[in-house]
Amino acid sequence: MEIRYIISGVVFVTLVPLSVLLLFDTRWLYGAVIISLVLSALPIFLRFMEHNKKQKLIEVEWLEYIRGLVEGVKSGLPIPQSILNLKDKDYGYLNKHIKKLANQVEWGIPVTDAFTIFANDTDNKVIKRSVVILTQAEKSGGNMVDVLDSVVNSVVSVNVLKAERKSSTYSQIVQGYIVFFIFIGIMLVLEVKLVPMIQGMVGGLQGGASGVGFLEGAGESKVELNFKQIFLSLILIQGLFAGLMIGKFSEGSIKYGVKHSAALVIVSLLVVLTVSPP
Repeated sequence: MEIRYIISGVVFVTLVPLSVLLLFDTRWLYGAVIISLVLSALPIFLRFMEHNKKQKLIEVEWLEYIRGLVEGVKSGLPIPQSILNLKDKDYGYLNKHIKKLANQVEWGIPVTDAFTIFANDTDNKVIKRSVVILTQAEKSGGNMVDVLDSVVNSVVSVNVLKAERKSSTYSQIVQGYIVFFIFIGIMLVLEVKLVPMIQGMVGGLQGGASGVGFLEGAGESKVELNFKQIFLSLILIQGLFAGLMIGKFSEGSIKYGVKHSAALVIVSLLVVLTVSPP
């Protein structure tokens, strides 16, 4: 088990009970518990963010590696020899995978099989897609120089499209955050101002009507709705799905929206539980 998971567990079993003991029966209890849960989940969340960042860097390093292979093949070297020549160059996170690839080729494992293992080890979608192109071209007997060039162009195109999508959707991300915080403001105004006013008016009407005998026994059948819980549920649902959609639009995958959802949900909880009346 990684040390970060141990730290996460220790923080959870320490801060959550401590928050309950010190702030029990106060309006700050829920906020303290939320902060404790956030701190407990922080190591896991950082691990998730680190993995996503690593995958993006792997895609950049893979592009550089393929370009090196293209240059070697164009100079007249066969692909196995080009792989061996690039074995000791620095490609960051790909270094250990590239060395394993070169060792497998040196041991006589077919290049296509070695590249398939390489793609599975990196667990990167761009690399897996590129390796599929390489293996299919090898089986069909295509010109490997042209195939490698097409792989380079494909990876470059994917990276350019990702960058363009991220820049073009930046304004939509900002708008998503603004709309969500406006939604929180509206819910707070409803809860703090409008709902108590309506309840007071309804209570006054019921009291006046029962005083003249129209609603006799109305107080016994009175049903109260927990508007705070209703509004909080609406805000949490809105924050969760708004964050997921922001990640989907900006980076092409819902998993990248987890960070946005976490930020929106945590901020909304802290704001609502702090500002709204007890």
